[in-house]
Amino acid sequence: MLDLRLSRATRGIIIEMPLGLYISVPFCRTKCSYCNFASDVFSRSVFQRYVDRVCADMKRDNPTLAQIDGHTDRIVDSIYLGGGTPTVLDPTQLQRLFVSISENFEIQANAEITVECAPGTLTPGVIEALRRCGVNRVSLGVQSFVDQEAASVGRLHNRTTVLEDIANLRAVGITNLNIDLIAGLPHQTLDSWTFSVEQTIASEVPHASVYMLEVDEDSRLGREVIAGGRKYHAHFVPDEDVTADLYLMACERLEAARVQQYEISNFAREGYESRHNLKYWTRQPYLGFGVDAHSMLPVFGGEAEAIRFSSPDSLEAYVAGGSPNRTEVSPAAALEERFFLGLRLNCGIDLHKVAAAFGEDAIAEFRQTIADFVRTGLMSKQGDVIRLSQKGRLLSNEVFERFLSVATEEIPAR
Repeated sequence: MLDLRLSRATRGIIIEMPLGLYISVPFCRTKCSYCNFASDVFSRSVFQRYVDRVCADMKRDNPTLAQIDGHTDRIVDSIYLGGGTPTVLDPTQLQRLFVSISENFEIQANAEITVECAPGTLTPGVIEALRRCGVNRVSLGVQSFVDQEAASVGRLHNRTTVLEDIANLRAVGITNLNIDLIAGLPHQTLDSWTFSVEQTIASEVPHASVYMLEVDEDSRLGREVIAGGRKYHAHFVPDEDVTADLYLMACERLEAARVQQYEISNFAREGYESRHNLKYWTRQPYLGFGVDAHSMLPVFGGEAEAIRFSSPDSLEAYVAGGSPNRTEVSPAAALEERFFLGLRLNCGIDLHKVAAAFGEDAIAEFRQTIADFVRTGLMSKQGDVIRLSQKGRLLSNEVFERFLSVATEEIPAR
């Protein structure tokens, strides 16, 4: 196995840290009413220009990538094509992306390679392209196995299509599969949600993601629910308490089926946790390419703990050559991230390790907040390890906001 070694010369530490790669493909067949991502329906005429731009960004002589060469080599152990719907690209365009990745990065032999797919887009040509490109994990945006619910938010597939896609992927050897479900869709009831969860378990996929519907101003459905309107079936959206009950029921059913929860929204059979997404939650280095793609790289020495990049969030700005935003992550911000990302994981956070990385004084101001959460039942503490409780996971945004508000002073670099 190849190892990427980042040298912390100023701290006398050698850390093995392969990169994760994220490629954004912001194209969809239809824009789902609940979607708040930077994706949309575009003419296929722009697909090739977009692929060309992403491939150009990955080249070794790209000026932006030149900024990171002092921080990391280009050895990769996870690749994730997301969006959007990457499988709306032509097979030749998908292959072009993977060829460019292999030309500009060194991919470890055991790398996890994931592509997000909308059911119904997996034509024989696309499946064969995925197989040839080495894809070994597919995430299916099912959202619901109940056809009425899926159609109400703009999904174009039905239950039969999903089951056929799963069978076709397995037939070519792609067996590491994820199913996305959303609790709180219009028309959803306890019975219909139970059907979706049981169908997920019966499919024997090794990974499932369960999200609660986000009601906010960033989606058409969210805006309509907030306004009390009836468009997009908004008047059939369950209330927050019902949605929370559906989420908890899914947690119980999946756990009983030995699909164990390891993150607020993610469940896996042993050994099938998403290695790529774990990079985000544990603050390992990753690079993102494409519309609204993000990168995070550690900095060893100096005043910043890490550097983050974010690409333009509109297709027009990105294809036109817009430069990414660069943000230096201060020690205080890095500590905040350690808490609100790490607490997403069921394994929790080891305060002893946090203190070793940031200093005991740095975490002292959080200890009262932690004690408050333990007292109110939102968190548990065993020795130095803190974890969100089941109630805490339901109220995770409120918990994370407290950690963000506590650290008001900069922590000096060590």
